[in-house]
Amino acid sequence: MSDYSLEELKYWNDKIEELAYAEGLKLYSQEFELVSYEEMTAYEAYAGMPSHYPHWSYGKAYERIRVLNRYNIAGLPYEMVINSNPCIAYLMKDNSLLLQIMTMAHVYGHNDFFRNNRLFLEAGKAEYAIEMFKNHGARIREYVSNPSIGYEKVERVINAAHALRYQAELLCFLGEHGKISDWERDVIDIVSEETRYFVPQIETKIINEGWASFWHLVLLKKLKLPQQLHLEFLKRHNQLVRPYEGRINPYFLGFKIFEDIYEKSQDDPGKIFEVREIERDASFIRRYLTSDLCREMKLYEYNKDGNEYVVTQVADEDGWIQIRNSITDNCGLGNFPIIKVEDLIQKDNTLLLEHIYDGRELDMTHSKETLKHLADLWDGNIMLNTLVDEKKKTILCNDNKRIVMINR
Repeated sequence: MSDYSLEELKYWNDKIEELAYAEGLKLYSQEFELVSYEEMTAYEAYAGMPSHYPHWSYGKAYERIRVLNRYNIAGLPYEMVINSNPCIAYLMKDNSLLLQIMTMAHVYGHNDFFRNNRLFLEAGKAEYAIEMFKNHGARIREYVSNPSIGYEKVERVINAAHALRYQAELLCFLGEHGKISDWERDVIDIVSEETRYFVPQIETKIINEGWASFWHLVLLKKLKLPQQLHLEFLKRHNQLVRPYEGRINPYFLGFKIFEDIYEKSQDDPGKIFEVREIERDASFIRRYLTSDLCREMKLYEYNKDGNEYVVTQVADEDGWIQIRNSITDNCGLGNFPIIKVEDLIQKDNTLLLEHIYDGRELDMTHSKETLKHLADLWDGNIMLNTLVDEKKKTILCNDNKRIVMINR
């Protein structure tokens, strides 16, 4: 049972929005929707887009989220914000009044980030994002209901496109040169377009959450909350931006960096707005994560050695640079290997691919399964060149999905 009324939410939202504009945030029109536990679980599983096309992966995500919540392994977010114009945010009905106030202020930070960060502006899909997902869902459902196509064929293509979704060049090549039907090409285009919509969010998780956390603190300080709400706010804020053991908390890291930038640029109030406009996670961390911040946040790097975890770097004079570089190398799309189309051997339609080696080897189990998905979209052999133990290797997948590794 909530401890607030809709009138109270509107009152606080109006005050927050007025303050946000006064502080210089540039916003889309903001809409809020109160949702239940079950609805939030579904929204999270479908990445905020309930009109999404049908696919087993969304059902799997729903069950995973539900089980994690049931056993208190992970909780649902207080909100979910959609990069759209108007900006749509879902708030959990069960949040306390203070949580709703803090969350609404947090949402306005995300709203400003979506509207002004260059990655989102270059993607340029906010105005028609909701309609895009509805249109894509309708097209996929039409193929599923077509007796000559059906769900299994559609699922096979979506499976393959999902496996390759972060290899934009390769998916584009398949669409242009693959011996596939028009409907298969359309499905690939749908997955590619939706991936382009989500990539800015993947590339800015730390800076986006840091920006929203910075602004919910600024705005709530200026709200002059009643004492009982202020005390709860301090507790909730500190819970949100606290360090995690063994992994990076994006709220904590992003917030601390923005706080540091703000404190160092008192004579240049536009500096933090410039940072939120031009940076992504990798550049944000590389430019603004300092040695002092690393030490203050007690950042370190570790590796697993058998059943034990061994600290390999601490934030000393040299170690902080390695820590900073490790974070930048593994944030955003840096988590994914880069695969380039090297050549197409016309005589037997063999597709030659090259793994851009950056010191990190491919996960062979994942790579082999991905090549099998690629074989569903390619009429011919597929060869992937890579390095294993610093030796040149080629992974070959034939049109029967048989995988072999050969020396080069």
